[in-house]
Amino acid sequence: MTEPGASDGPVPAVQLAGIAKRFPGVVANHDVDVEIWPGTVHALVGENGAGKSTLMKILYGVQKPDEGMITVDGGAVTFSSPGDAIACGIGMVFQHFQLADNLTVLENVVLGAERRHGIGAGARREIMRISQVYGFDLDADELVETLGVGERQRVEILKVLYRGARIIILDEPTAVLVPQEVDALFANLRELKREGHTLVFISHKLDEVLAIADEITVLRRGTTVATVPPADVTPHDLAELMVGAELPSPSRGDSTVTDRTVLEVRGLRVEGPSGRVLLDDVDLVIRAGEVLGIAGVEGNGQTELVEAVIGMRPAAAGSVALGGTDVTRWGTRERRAAGVGYIPEDRQRHGLLLGFPLWENRMLGHQTRPPSANGVWLDPAGARADAARIVESYDVRTPGVDTSARSLSGGNQQKFIVGREMSGDPMLLVAAHPTRGVDVGAQAAIWDHIREARRRGLAVLLVSADLDELIGLSDTIRVVLRGRLGDEFDPQDVQPQQLGSAMTGAAADTRG
Repeated sequence: MTEPGASDGPVPAVQLAGIAKRFPGVVANHDVDVEIWPGTVHALVGENGAGKSTLMKILYGVQKPDEGMITVDGGAVTFSSPGDAIACGIGMVFQHFQLADNLTVLENVVLGAERRHGIGAGARREIMRISQVYGFDLDADELVETLGVGERQRVEILKVLYRGARIIILDEPTAVLVPQEVDALFANLRELKREGHTLVFISHKLDEVLAIADEITVLRRGTTVATVPPADVTPHDLAELMVGAELPSPSRGDSTVTDRTVLEVRGLRVEGPSGRVLLDDVDLVIRAGEVLGIAGVEGNGQTELVEAVIGMRPAAAGSVALGGTDVTRWGTRERRAAGVGYIPEDRQRHGLLLGFPLWENRMLGHQTRPPSANGVWLDPAGARADAARIVESYDVRTPGVDTSARSLSGGNQQKFIVGREMSGDPMLLVAAHPTRGVDVGAQAAIWDHIREARRRGLAVLLVSADLDELIGLSDTIRVVLRGRLGDEFDPQDVQPQQLGSAMTGAAADTRG
């Protein structure tokens, strides 16, 4: 429902004034003020728990504010659902893509919006028009499962444009992109801006924020602390505004690699349900005190590698040995009990029981060992005490350990998982994107914990889309491409662009 604005002068595309939102035991937003001007890229930054996600859910109609006003193009609006926001010209591209792999680009775009242009020739013409205008280079008939990550993201943007969005919210849009894909995305965003669209860009990557934004609003502890032009600030300045600390950078320090083999994988092949080969002839060795970084564009086999090592996927061929013991036929529970920590790629699917309190989530995957167990019995008191330790040590923003995991922001969920999996001194840590979606302060803390555990002899299999993180923390980097482990890089000599080329196959194409 919209009321026309009274002013004859320029008005913001979106104005959020005095926004407040409270949940039991948590004030997510209070007195938030943001003005977003038409035809600009407005970045929103802040530490985990700063209120960014809640604020965008309010703007997209997922939640209603307890106080404050939203105006769009000068008119006050009240949204009861995302449908209301879409009808008002607001679209949102989520960090985790909302696409059906078994459908074509056209089918994914049209799904749920069949009334706009039909499902046949009219829909096809509109999709082709949008693709051509904004340089998306998408084939409407291609199955989404065959697309790369950057192309899938363009499909998501195409979806919101197809529904008539003039204001587009992008949540962590570069989280899983290689440098070349980030460049392509930014070219698309600049074209959208030239065509008059207004973009809200949410990111923890401050260098990218400074490269793409026209204005930057910083949230801290649920309220607005500053809105600044990028020309007036540095990443250091933004980090201080966000968390009161300098921008961290990963660094490996002196080598701690020993000659004791912790993980040895030989000739590993993993197949999908239909028999399609997902990983083939993979060999790797990780020694105590070593971080082996795995770089790859999402969908090239790194997920399958992680799941095969942790025991979630069976090996069709080859072997996995842990500390000299063949564990190829062992299940996940046995491998975890043998000393394998696991930070999953999808924290909500594989890392947490969202409806359960934090102290019960402390037990998850560790329910047979102290402090979660005392002999054959579960030990709730021990789990509660250690959950409180994790909350304190990893700065997990929560009212207490009885709070459900669902109530935490994504970054705070991640910090809790990292704290849990680093507990108990595992011999091997399988870490899939350990700092995805966390703020600079939490990122620095996680890096410190990994470095300290590495000095104590922890072996780490590190999969990350953050190439600076891979280069900074790894002793060796391997690239996975089309299900095979290929090029090996020395982190001290390699540049992110070189890794990006190897990850996309461009380096091999050039050599050929």
